[in-house]
Amino acid sequence: MPAPKRKPATPAPSAPVANTRASKLEKLGLRSDMDLVLHLPLRYEDETEVVAIQQAGMMGTSVAQVEGVVTACDIQYRPRRQLIVTIADDSGQLVMRFLNFYGSQTKQLAVGTRVRARGEIRHGFFGAEVVHPNYKVVLEGAPLPDVLTPVYPAGEGLSQVFLRKAIADAMQHIEWRDTLSPAQLAAQQLMPFETAVRLLHNPPPEVDEHALEDRSHPAWVRMKFDELLAQQLSLKRAQVARRAKNARALPVIGQLSAAFLGTLPFSLTKAQQRVVAEISADLRASFPMQRLLQGDVGSGKTVVAALAAAQAIDSGYQAVLMAPTEILADQHFRKIAAWMEPLGVRVAWLTGSLKKKEKLASLAMIESGEAQLVIGTHALIQDSVQFAKLGLVIVDEQHRFGVGQRLALRNKTTSENGGNEAAEKSTVAVVPHQLMMSATPIPRTLAMTYYADLEISVIDELPPGRTPIVTRAVDQMRRDEVIERVHAAVQDGRQAYWVCPLIEESEALQLQTATETYAMLVEALPDLRVGLVHGRLKQAEKQEVMDAFSAGVCHVLVATTVIEVGVDVPNASLMVIEHAERFGLSQLHQLRGRVGRGSAASVCLLLYQSPLGYIAKQRLMTMRETTDGFEIARRDLEIRGPGEFLGARQSGQAMLRFADLTTDQWLVDRARDLAQTLLQDPTPANQATVSAHLARWLGGREDFLKV
Repeated sequence: MPAPKRKPATPAPSAPVANTRASKLEKLGLRSDMDLVLHLPLRYEDETEVVAIQQAGMMGTSVAQVEGVVTACDIQYRPRRQLIVTIADDSGQLVMRFLNFYGSQTKQLAVGTRVRARGEIRHGFFGAEVVHPNYKVVLEGAPLPDVLTPVYPAGEGLSQVFLRKAIADAMQHIEWRDTLSPAQLAAQQLMPFETAVRLLHNPPPEVDEHALEDRSHPAWVRMKFDELLAQQLSLKRAQVARRAKNARALPVIGQLSAAFLGTLPFSLTKAQQRVVAEISADLRASFPMQRLLQGDVGSGKTVVAALAAAQAIDSGYQAVLMAPTEILADQHFRKIAAWMEPLGVRVAWLTGSLKKKEKLASLAMIESGEAQLVIGTHALIQDSVQFAKLGLVIVDEQHRFGVGQRLALRNKTTSENGGNEAAEKSTVAVVPHQLMMSATPIPRTLAMTYYADLEISVIDELPPGRTPIVTRAVDQMRRDEVIERVHAAVQDGRQAYWVCPLIEESEALQLQTATETYAMLVEALPDLRVGLVHGRLKQAEKQEVMDAFSAGVCHVLVATTVIEVGVDVPNASLMVIEHAERFGLSQLHQLRGRVGRGSAASVCLLLYQSPLGYIAKQRLMTMRETTDGFEIARRDLEIRGPGEFLGARQSGQAMLRFADLTTDQWLVDRARDLAQTLLQDPTPANQATVSAHLARWLGGREDFLKV
């Protein structure tokens, strides 16, 4: 049955007000009736009963609802401006204190007005009192609600009253038909969709409030399952669609690949050999590869990426590598160009800091096809960059790019005969193969859920000869001892990093800054050369300092987190991280990975400021206990949760608003299995289920899932 015609949203006093509210709803992602209906409560308030004022606050809970008549309403100015309203019932009186209030409230709460108020009521020396209660003006004998009152996530300017009305209105106009069949509901032991949604918006008083609060109630289970099913369907369908696209098969493992392997001064580890074979097989396919290469710090991902590029070049196509920072891009360029250029490969360099003449020269090489391998930063996604025959896109530290940026590079499609798509409208566009790399390991359960559209390769073995890194947490009061340790390391012929979280002094965060630390170390270590590098330096200045450090001329490098990834100086054996409690686990692990790259025993000192909070203690303890990136990732997931761990805003995955991967993995497995069944058996009924479910839960937002 077709859905009834939609009436305008909750009535508003005027068009401008309605437009303002609509824009505020849109900021919350609430654009349709179904969006509103799926905007589920954060928590509930029990307004189904009223207790006597004398009894309130002396029961099991201090939060209670009372009703009384206003006996006094005054604005007081000492010790600060506040509105004091006294209400009374037959048992006693209650003072309502408002520290922030509107002038109109004095009229609204005039003497003689009957008020129903709810809040945390406390009994003190001067009687019962509540600060900033929720209240409403009522008539005597006004009926009480017969359901719990929902409290919704709200943005600025959106009251709970407005959201409740808007959601109730939307519930009258949506199509309630269940996307799952009765048989599927029975097999998964799920509540019907309408029953679950109506209960969550208007739960009866007898409902298990604890189950609602911890989201274990069957109604919440249905919402979580539907959300996970939509995500899995979308990602798996994207995978099928990708395999239907055209890509250039890159089958040749020829002279360049063989010569490259022959010039390496080391042998690939078994893990590297395995992932090289996986990537090579993908590149030979006629549909675009989309593979995530995971590897701990120092596991040798760059060599694997270079071999993938060599296969593309051997097959007659271009490869491009994009890195998030110029320092990391420069490290890749220097290392890979040193490998490739002696073998006759033309490598182009493109970043935003290039001078115009150099940039134009690089663009010309890329467009003509003369540049077989291109390495750079975000500058690669500009419209002016046109590839002749792009076969492979490599994105390093992929989680640090926005989803739109990754899409822009992948979508630099070219026509089958080698011209640009824009110039060859009649030819079929082909999509380049894509290899994404990350040194931030992702736990398997998370990867299977969020990366259902990706093949995943893992380098789970470090090259031989790497020395274990000893990690110690040191109170900043022992800074002098740390400086002595730095001096001793340099006297032994080694180098040291000293990393700080801020560049300049901040009043909000009194942290040891990079500039202060640099000045302090220059004074404390007059016989050593100390360098300073941070994000606000010009690229040429940064590069000069980095070159001096790489060459061993600079003994101590003071830096912000611009050296988090990509810096490879085997002689550096000591890492000092200032205010380590301010960094996340992943960042600490990345920074620690800048040492331990040579044969010397390496040490990482985590300077912290007492007292430490619980999460900071957990992080530092984890860093002391393990150097295994996957174990660190697992603990990071436990500490931070999946949304923050993955950087949801950056990665573009379907938002999991309701499901929690740390507790709902059993539901993930069920949703994944049902998604696979629905897509592998494309009967008309299954196709209708898939379309209806995705329309309800994603509403056209599929394009930005995992690219």
